[in-house]
Amino acid sequence: MSEPRYGIWIPVYGNCGVMNHPLEPRDASYSRAKSLIRLAQRCGFTTTLIAQHIINPRNQQLDQLETWTAAAALAEATSSIEIIAAVKPLLFHPAVLAKMALGIDAISQGRFAINLVSAWFRPEMEKPGINFLSHDERYRYSDEWIRVVKALWSGETVNFHGDYFHINDLKLNPPPIAKPHPRVYVGGESEPAQELAAKQAHTFFLNGRPIEVIRETIAQVRQKTHSRSQPIGFAMSAFVIARPTDAEAEAEYQNLRAMVLAQDDRTELLKGVDSEVVMFKNMAKYPGVGSNGGTAAGLVGSYETVAQRIAEFTKVGIDTFMLQFQPFTTEMERFAAEIIPRVRALTEESEAIANAKIGANTNSQFSIRN
Repeated sequence: MSEPRYGIWIPVYGNCGVMNHPLEPRDASYSRAKSLIRLAQRCGFTTTLIAQHIINPRNQQLDQLETWTAAAALAEATSSIEIIAAVKPLLFHPAVLAKMALGIDAISQGRFAINLVSAWFRPEMEKPGINFLSHDERYRYSDEWIRVVKALWSGETVNFHGDYFHINDLKLNPPPIAKPHPRVYVGGESEPAQELAAKQAHTFFLNGRPIEVIRETIAQVRQKTHSRSQPIGFAMSAFVIARPTDAEAEAEYQNLRAMVLAQDDRTELLKGVDSEVVMFKNMAKYPGVGSNGGTAAGLVGSYETVAQRIAEFTKVGIDTFMLQFQPFTTEMERFAAEIIPRVRALTEESEAIANAKIGANTNSQFSIRN
């Protein structure tokens, strides 16, 4: 069991948990994003995700950070952390997006990746007059779209003729620094999302869920990747509440949950959700704090409890944890100081036990042969 990677969600909506926390006013500015990602880098986090919306899905009157301009600026503002920008293919022609991504890849010196999301919020497509395809067709569109993007990242002259795109004698220079090209993350909870990830993703992005659900999903996706030459990775979102004791963590969870219920009117958001989207059907099973599964993963508890649960998720296949906190700065620093070292110790202990078993088996076989 190798040590996992840790990342943070940039709070593009203003906050990831309670929208207006007494210690964390809502702030979707670039300056806040830059401050958080630089702190995350200093704390040992190795990746970050910038979600994409052109309007705030919780309340269209609220600020919303723009993903791709922020990604380019954050690439310049940092030195080591991976920057993942989410992209909805309906918003960008693949040739334009491929070129933009190559630009940020160059700025970041190969630290840039994309998270392919096939869209779920109808108003941000319908209001500007963008054709919002049906659920399964969005995934067919995304499949062809990413095939075009990857072909253009190859450095070769591309001729592509599909159902949605026709590319004639197009070559993009310079080629990517990341080899063979920027990483592609794919998220989603439906069967078409899993199929797309199995074909096109470096890493499949899961929303936070109880470990038995995560284990089952990983097994399903792995079954679909038997023809791949490289194994697929798995990342999971989670909202962390860690305290010295389980009781203190539970008290803070109840505090945040009460504020969410008091403040967070999701009427507008739910009206705009495509009824076919599986994510929101599943989210109703796990009310809690945070977006994209939030506290459903169970990373709420004492330092030892949270570290142990992360180690358990790692054993079933999660290699990257994309985390949310509140208040973000203080809780991210707490996680770096208290949780990361504990997980590292558990990882080293697990590896030592595994190596001891391998050594014992080897010695046993040698004795039998002799």
